[in-house]
Amino acid sequence: MSVKGKDCGKHGYGRKRLFRRICAGLLIFNFILLVTILLVWAILQPKKPRFVLQDVTVYAFNASVPNLLTSNFQITLSSRNPNDKMGIYYDRLDVYATYHSQQITLRTRILPSYQGHKEVDVWSPFIYGTSVPVAPYNSLALAQDQSAGMVNVLIKIDGRVRWKIGTFITGRYHLYVKCPAYISFGSRSSGISVGSNAVKYQLVQRCSVNV
Repeated sequence: MSVKGKDCGKHGYGRKRLFRRICAGLLIFNFILLVTILLVWAILQPKKPRFVLQDVTVYAFNASVPNLLTSNFQITLSSRNPNDKMGIYYDRLDVYATYHSQQITLRTRILPSYQGHKEVDVWSPFIYGTSVPVAPYNSLALAQDQSAGMVNVLIKIDGRVRWKIGTFITGRYHLYVKCPAYISFGSRSSGISVGSNAVKYQLVQRCSVNV
């Protein structure tokens, strides 16, 4: 009985030692992989995509009592991948408009896409909101801006992106884009009439991008 007990003890010790070696090997492998990824990332120096708000076509922008706003825009956005060795997967892009930090339209989702090296993509989504409640202080500010003939609307993009380096694809990163759109309502001289009720404003406004 004592001999068998000693054998079992030896087998148990051997299994523990094997388990420890496996764990140590996995840790070393993961460490080397992480260092390799970081070195590749540092060498390539990835750059954020560049977004430009090309134009905004206003179909509706009407405030009503009590503090309701109806708006309907079609915007043209372009995105350029400045990297010559990295591709970008746009897994999700939600576009919407805000006024004084308050969302005034629903989110419009742009279809997922892949952007190769130095490529440019262009999207023209519609964004709209019908009878959206506006905070009283924003309603007052909106009335003042419309009286002055200039309204500053912020077009925002909330998304998820991945980077492709050769065959390696990173995890998802959060993408934030902000594009100011200064729209003149006092006169149509600053815009181009589109049909009977819409006005297109050529902006070519560069957007701020955070990843």
